[in-house]
Amino acid sequence: MGQKMLFVYNPRAGKAQIRSNLLDIIDIFTKAGYEVTAYPTQATGDAVKAVKERHSGYDIVACCGGDGTLDEVVNGMMQCEEKLPVGYIPAGSTNDFACSLKIPKNMIKAADVVVDGINYACDIGRFNQESFIYVAAFGLFTDVSYGTKQDVKNVLGHAAYLLEGVKRLPSVRAYPLKIMCNGDVIEGEFLYGMVTNSYSVGGFRGITGQDILLNDGLFEVTLIRRPPNPLELNNIILALVDKRVKSEYIHTYKTSELIVESGQPLSWALDGEFGGEHYRAVITNEQQALQIKVPREQHKE
Repeated sequence: MGQKMLFVYNPRAGKAQIRSNLLDIIDIFTKAGYEVTAYPTQATGDAVKAVKERHSGYDIVACCGGDGTLDEVVNGMMQCEEKLPVGYIPAGSTNDFACSLKIPKNMIKAADVVVDGINYACDIGRFNQESFIYVAAFGLFTDVSYGTKQDVKNVLGHAAYLLEGVKRLPSVRAYPLKIMCNGDVIEGEFLYGMVTNSYSVGGFRGITGQDILLNDGLFEVTLIRRPPNPLELNNIILALVDKRVKSEYIHTYKTSELIVESGQPLSWALDGEFGGEHYRAVITNEQQALQIKVPREQHKE
């Protein structure tokens, strides 16, 4: 008997190109011997619910959508006792994590990876009671992704994030925080912080640091303190994008755990989606917690 696959997809992700590729994708899965159950999501949280309620009896869960769809599938899977392999067909506006794993942007080629790729044991982040795949962030611009309407993302793609981000520059604010990392206690006012397991965030490669491995049990952490004047903010942003530029207000770490405490509710984004407001965030790395399908020929480990 063939294996069973649960295929969860977001019909509106990206430019809704899944609609013109859906039959070909299912055909690839079927030809590979899978009995496919397709589940189109209708609202936020659908993918989490679908995986939790339906994963029993399946051999693999595949998904198609943006990083938010993958985030939901992973969250659902991490709440299940049995962790099935996950295949990913990127269809969003940025797809940072797919780029990190060298999963093709082309949907048909990505579908081939789901059936012919190898399992890669990937680190998964734990944020209090939630899971995230590649980034947990607060502060400057973190609401751009989930604050940008899907229709705008579909039309403008990555430019939508940049346009929305520029609008927020005049209202940049700092947050008084206490951060515990690697035995150190860091206190001060911070504009931005990100805890990552990715080569890129928001489509910008190299912004997360160097010597990155997605399965080493370590996050890359970037914290930005409030500068004394707004002019310094330009240098900070330049230093984030170009590592040759240095800023005394940017602090970077590698760690397996981070605790962030705030005197007021702090809004977080998890994989580009709203992650709630928290007074205390305990962020831990669950090393090699989930198997993700990756290309055979490009995977060197």
